[in-house]
Amino acid sequence: MSEEKVYFYYTNDLHSNFEQWPRVAAFLKEKQALRKENKEAYFKMDIGDHVDRSHPITEASHGLANVELLNEADYDIVTLGNNEGITLSHQELYRLYDKADFHVVCSNLFSRDEFTPFWLKRSHTLMTESGIRIGVLGLTAPFNSFYELLDWHVENEFEIIEKYIEELKRETDIIVLLSHLGISVDQEISRRYPDIDVIIGGHTHHLLEEGIVVNQTLITAAGKHCYYVGEVELIWDHEKKKVIFKEAAAISLQESVKDLETEEHLQQLLQQANHYLDQVVASVEKPLEVNWFAETPIIQSLTKVMRRWTNADIAMLNAGVLLDSFSAGAITVGDIHRICPHPINPVLVDLKGDQIVETVRAALSPAFTELKLKGFGFRGEVLGKMIFSGIRVETAFHRNGEVYVKQVYTEDGYPIHPNKVYYVATADTFTFGQLLPEIARSTKKQYFVPEFLRDLLAYAVKQH
Repeated sequence: MSEEKVYFYYTNDLHSNFEQWPRVAAFLKEKQALRKENKEAYFKMDIGDHVDRSHPITEASHGLANVELLNEADYDIVTLGNNEGITLSHQELYRLYDKADFHVVCSNLFSRDEFTPFWLKRSHTLMTESGIRIGVLGLTAPFNSFYELLDWHVENEFEIIEKYIEELKRETDIIVLLSHLGISVDQEISRRYPDIDVIIGGHTHHLLEEGIVVNQTLITAAGKHCYYVGEVELIWDHEKKKVIFKEAAAISLQESVKDLETEEHLQQLLQQANHYLDQVVASVEKPLEVNWFAETPIIQSLTKVMRRWTNADIAMLNAGVLLDSFSAGAITVGDIHRICPHPINPVLVDLKGDQIVETVRAALSPAFTELKLKGFGFRGEVLGKMIFSGIRVETAFHRNGEVYVKQVYTEDGYPIHPNKVYYVATADTFTFGQLLPEIARSTKKQYFVPEFLRDLLAYAVKQH
């Protein structure tokens, strides 16, 4: 038989959406049985951001439970996303895949000390029973302003491909790239490197229900949260020694069946997580109210703690980062996590006085406070009212009822000086995109890692 089919099944950007994982497990078991019955080669892959610390199981296990689930589902190879890379401490990432039964390939992640984790591979060759060699590269997004604070470095993806592509062309038959870089980078790679047969993508949560071909390269991706699983089918011609057919599909799992063993395993993992999450952080006599559109004592305390923690002149934090009120009585690690689940770090930026006034104006607009943000680490409903520490904001109302900023004062009553540079602490969310352009454009940003806002919230709660 000169022609042979090879299948890849992949997941990307689960973000610890474990409610969906039993469906993924059932789908993969079914496909595995079918491929075995037909004596066809198949491999299972994950493209990163499987881990997300907004889920209690991942939070309590520092991602180790995610690796257990990938082991149980019999994965062959994975790459890292930014959630594996920059939401864990250096040591936690260093040990994350110690017990993995699969290969971990990330060609552009390097440790800045002399120790490289034993599991980290630059490339890996998968082999079918008939001897087809599949060379795999993995690339992750270069968030070096975070990675370097955690003693890692991510190299430029194009330089890495240059380094490995000739060797892979010589030594393998098919080249596959696991890309946690996003759709636009994937397309640019395919334009530059037609020798890459397949790019399986993620990071930007794009859903390609059918693969697209750019310059001979098949590009595919399956959205986010594993509501879809990807399938790639290749046909290899042993006589011509080349791929003669390739197609990809993202298959919806919305209505599909669940694997009961996986559901039971998740229940066990949740029970284990609760031992850690049930630890008491503090006790409060009265409830700590949360209101996304008002300044409550707890969001005020958190903003002040952030200002002190970062040694800032001014702090600003949106009330929507706290999702719910705290009841009176014992407050646990789990309560803190539930109420502030975001993988968001504090950041210190340099802003001139006039930029601060502009940022305050933008942050107090209904377009900002009522925005239902998805992404940039935010896991809440709406951004909510911006709360300030270190400044006083004087507002008034236009005739049409809209609020406007009259003046911004320092704590001791002096107007903010338009040309003076101030240190401003806020959530790292606002350094991405264009939510608050002055913050995003600031040339000096100091991120605080691995602390999340919830670590500061624990301090704020103890003060009450």
